[in-house]
Amino acid sequence: MPVLSDNEARTRLASLPGWQIQSGELVKTFQFKDFVASLRFVNQVGEAAETAAHHPDIDIRYNRVRLALVTHDAGGLTSKDFDLAAQAEKFAK
Repeated sequence: MPVLSDNEARTRLASLPGWQIQSGELVKTFQFKDFVASLRFVNQVGEAAETAAHHPDIDIRYNRVRLALVTHDAGGLTSKDFDLAAQAEKFAK
């Protein structure tokens, strides 16, 4: 899986509201009404990640969930990261 150029990553980032590239990772913090909603979201992301064999770093803080995506074995951001971010956006609605 090839690493995206900075321009490619910025172009893909434009379609993901609220996401940022920080320290080489694609990150966003989602806010939900409560802990149960946060867990529901994390479980959906986890299933999608397992299917894609691409696992994000997930931090749960009651009603906030921070996702950080990077393709470690490729050494940077790839289309896998942006694809999983797009799925996470759908799950958050």
